[in-house]
Amino acid sequence: MSYVVDFNNVSTVGLESSPVAEGLAGLRANEARYYMNKYNHQFTTLPASESRETLDWVNQILKAERGIEFAAKPLETSSFQVENLKMAYVFYEDGLVVNVMFAVDDPKKRAVGFKLSEGMEIPKELGKFKFARQKSKLAGTIRGSFFVIKGEY
Repeated sequence: MSYVVDFNNVSTVGLESSPVAEGLAGLRANEARYYMNKYNHQFTTLPASESRETLDWVNQILKAERGIEFAAKPLETSSFQVENLKMAYVFYEDGLVVNVMFAVDDPKKRAVGFKLSEGMEIPKELGKFKFARQKSKLAGTIRGSFFVIKGEY
């Protein structure tokens, strides 16, 4: 069942099994607020068990581009298109959020982003990445990194 993310009242619905559920819910709400403010798009998630196509697409890009396979359990996904951007999100139980931004008409605007929930360690799969910090009223301190996608998916 889908869940419309409320960024006014942050909820851990669907993320309860995460040891950093509050931080992960804050990250999810932060993304929801961004898409509502920038694109007037309502951010909706699905349980990972109901979104195999999105998981497969994100996993394919991670593996092909950087050889990354996460050990953490995916809890939720989101997949949508705003303007010319195809977006996909995976929210993992350990507090990691992976997003794919794939411009359908511009190969230079394609990237994979990683955001770490407050309170989680950097996953071993991302040990080579440098993380920048930013403050968020909804998510506390967000640590983020990214890489540019070179292939076609």
